[in-house]
Amino acid sequence: MFLYMDLKIKILSELIRVSKNIVFFGGAGVSTESGIKDFRSKDGLYHLKSKYGRPYEVMLSHTYFMNHTETFYEFYREFMINTNAKPNYAHRYLAKLETCKNLTIITQNIDGLHQEAGSKNVIELHGSIHRNTCMKCGKKYSLSIILNSDGIPKCPYCGGIIKPDVVLYEESLDTYAIDSAIDAISNADLIIVAGTSLSVYPASGLINFFKGKYIVIINKEHLTVNNDVYLEINRPVGEVFEELDH
Repeated sequence: MFLYMDLKIKILSELIRVSKNIVFFGGAGVSTESGIKDFRSKDGLYHLKSKYGRPYEVMLSHTYFMNHTETFYEFYREFMINTNAKPNYAHRYLAKLETCKNLTIITQNIDGLHQEAGSKNVIELHGSIHRNTCMKCGKKYSLSIILNSDGIPKCPYCGGIIKPDVVLYEESLDTYAIDSAIDAISNADLIIVAGTSLSVYPASGLINFFKGKYIVIINKEHLTVNNDVYLEINRPVGEVFEELDH
């Protein structure tokens, strides 16, 4: 049955109200309204011509990091870090929702905007730009060590190369993050999948662990998924939550 957008928002509001365990599964589209480019949309990074003469998947691979570390960091600072980005309405609404609902945020983003908005229960599948580790001694560093260094950031204590705690191509997702995500999804009665193409494996396969009743999709473009979708809203994520909050 066709539903007008305002009715869809009302239905989503009611689903949130009656649900006890909620999972928000978010992708790059959650942060685009904060000024962070996504990857796969028509304006995303994968469709821009790289000045480095290599596809972005190559630039963000483990092999490229190990063999061309200085060029990797030049690319990483230019395209993967946006210090001007601030939480948008989606981040802020979810942080507020967490104060009155059992909510788990599972994000594919590495920008840390959910935590900046105030969310505590966040599972970062692909890591975070805000965590960095010396490959030699294991000492941990914040984002400032990357921003305040030229070329390859080095550990002040042992001289080792500092690597961002983000999952590069050819690297495996953190086992604890995966297990935590599966546990949260398996016990949810509502899952909201937002701002993601569901094309990145293995993250995309996680919704197959959902045993609840309601799957809601919020995405600017229609998504075809194998699961039974109860409600789909084809609008920007932040816009939906702003309307939901009024």
